[in-house]
Amino acid sequence: MPNDLRNFLALSYEELEELNLAAKQQRKERVSVDVIREERLKYLTDEKRIKAVTLLFSDLEGRLHMLDYDKKFLLNSWDNMTFDGSSIRGFTAQRESDLRLAIDWPSFYWAPADYFGSGKVLVFGEVIDKDGSAYGADIRGVLKGFAAEQYASNGYTLNAANEIEGFLFNGTDAERRYNETGKFEYVNTGGYYHSLPGDPLRQFIDTTAEVQRAMGFQNEKDHPEVAPSQFEINYGYGEVVQAADQIQLYKLICRQVANSMGLSVSFLPKPVVGVNGNGMHTNVSVSKNGRNIFWDPKGEEKMSKTAWQFIDRILTHGNDICLMLNASVNAYRRLDPHFEAPNQIKASATDRGSMVRIPIGNEKSARVEVRSVGPDANPYMVMLAVFKTGLQGEIAKVKNLRQAERYLPDNVYTAIDNFRAASWTESLLGADVKGRYADLKQASADRCPKLLGTFVKAPEVQYHHEVYNQFLWNQF
Repeated sequence: MPNDLRNFLALSYEELEELNLAAKQQRKERVSVDVIREERLKYLTDEKRIKAVTLLFSDLEGRLHMLDYDKKFLLNSWDNMTFDGSSIRGFTAQRESDLRLAIDWPSFYWAPADYFGSGKVLVFGEVIDKDGSAYGADIRGVLKGFAAEQYASNGYTLNAANEIEGFLFNGTDAERRYNETGKFEYVNTGGYYHSLPGDPLRQFIDTTAEVQRAMGFQNEKDHPEVAPSQFEINYGYGEVVQAADQIQLYKLICRQVANSMGLSVSFLPKPVVGVNGNGMHTNVSVSKNGRNIFWDPKGEEKMSKTAWQFIDRILTHGNDICLMLNASVNAYRRLDPHFEAPNQIKASATDRGSMVRIPIGNEKSARVEVRSVGPDANPYMVMLAVFKTGLQGEIAKVKNLRQAERYLPDNVYTAIDNFRAASWTESLLGADVKGRYADLKQASADRCPKLLGTFVKAPEVQYHHEVYNQFLWNQF
């Protein structure tokens, strides 16, 4: 059908940015959900050029899922939308498969039509159990509940910003074909901060940054990273649930742009050995009444006692939560200090081999940087683990806790054992969800070589949760 017969919504990037920044401001000001819901329903009713609403949610391992609902259907059924949870890894069993999706109306995004299709808008959803309660394996919902509780009880706003690294490889299906090719092909070998204007890596970074800007990310800087064909595109901090949503959108945008160029983006923590891996440095702070409570100009490293207690709790539980921050077999290749990656359970203002770093900051930017996070981890689980541990975990009576000689696991099996044995992880996830998550990680590990060796094995990629393909898994 000729395109001129269609009249679907396709806004300019400037219009998109205005709409997304306005929605972001509503979230920041905590405008009533009821007010926003009525505003969005009216918008969807009045905007005749919208044909569908894409509803996004994440599974237990953090893989993003999307359903398109016809707009007219959604307007009539937005409060009773069901889906089959048995087909989602880590969700319900087949005999009890029906789950509901509730729309999180403030988490509404307008996306560029050239990468997401015309006539569509995006919104995040919350998974609801059959009895109407929040579904325990929907970690986004768990995180949202925890953040709301902290705001109601203590007046705390939980803030986060992530530095997410990735690789750009040749071919549109590089990860899923790794079991055939056994290698990834760089598109650029320029290195840190270096890429010629107009080459594939620079073109990819520029285009991705444009899409992010249009979607209200409020970009800060972008550049090629240390390893060949590696990139990082940074953007502003946000409230914790929105920050985790933006991680999912960031990865989705990167994949869309790369695919349109005939290329692939990989967020495997260590897709190529011998060069730096991909990290997701997670910068966090807590504010109250608009004031950053991690800042103290007279404190050690100009950080408050509250901030140091936050750090000490994370260090105490470093091995307990390692599997939540490093969720795959491949992630344990990255935890190698020879490539600027952390493996030491300590805190430092300078040593980038430390699990926690204290960046130079001021009253606005004072923060804690948790460096031992892989970009393939469930972002909602990462935020839950970091904030709940930092605010409510225990502090070990260990001499010189912040500089003690302790190390993160160098393999996923040890991390699984630590996770299963820790009572704290049950406090974070509940016994049932903790067991499901551990079983999923065990299943992936058991399909992979127990000893990592010196080169990436095909099963590390083939059975990776972000690359998950039912056909490939059934080859095992």
